Amino acid sequence: MDRIKLKEKAIELRKKGRTYLEIQKTLGVKIPKSTLSDWCSKVKLPKEYRDRIRKLILKNAHKGRAVALAVNRVKRKKYLKSVENRNKHLVKSLKNKDIAKIALAMLYLGEGGKNQRGSLMFGNSDPFVIKLFLSSLKYCYNIDRSKFRCTVMCRADQDTKKLERFWSRVTNVPLFQFYKTQQDARTIGKPTKKKDYKGVCKIDYFSADIYTELMMIPNIIYKDKQKGR
Repeated sequence: MDRIKLKEKAIELRKKGRTYLEIQKTLGVKIPKSTLSDWCSKVKLPKEYRDRIRKLILKNAHKGRAVALAVNRVKRKKYLKSVENRNKHLVKSLKNKDIAKIALAMLYLGEGGKNQRGSLMFGNSDPFVIKLFLSSLKYCYNIDRSKFRCTVMCRADQDTKKLERFWSRVTNVPLFQFYKTQQDARTIGKPTKKKDYKGVCKIDYFSADIYTELMMIPNIIYKDKQKGR
């Protein structure tokens, strides 16, 4: 197709509201956009052109976001795997009970209660954190299961019995060792938005000795670090 016919075809397609990219694909020729713009400068575009372009932009933007999300997911997966690989050796370190006890003390320092002396008090809404605390506690100390008590704290519209059964499975503490569930009166009339929210599980373990030791370990470490300055 010679240049004159090519130009005529391009103008004809442009009058129909085709984009420059669509004109190139239809003609099967890679014509520079600057050339197409010059050829079609006097073409009056149909009324529906702007709406069509807007839809195309939105469609392409959606595709672009989807591709970007997929790429980011792959990158994130690779990154997390690399972090996991460079920290796998720490599992062996935790087989040393002294090191495991330090880790437990730090966990308790962040999430445990500090105002009582006769027992441990640890609460969280994340089942993983609760399981981590309990497994670490049982690994580091000889535990008497009868000394555990659990309290579920939840929103006013939640099923207390269902939550108690859930946390009983998570903690492996029997229901008869659960205190009465506490519902937050401030949430009355306010529906729970997060469907998977299971409230907070507060664990009490009656041992003044373990409590004192876990509270003392971070102080011992800190004081030793201060001496080494």
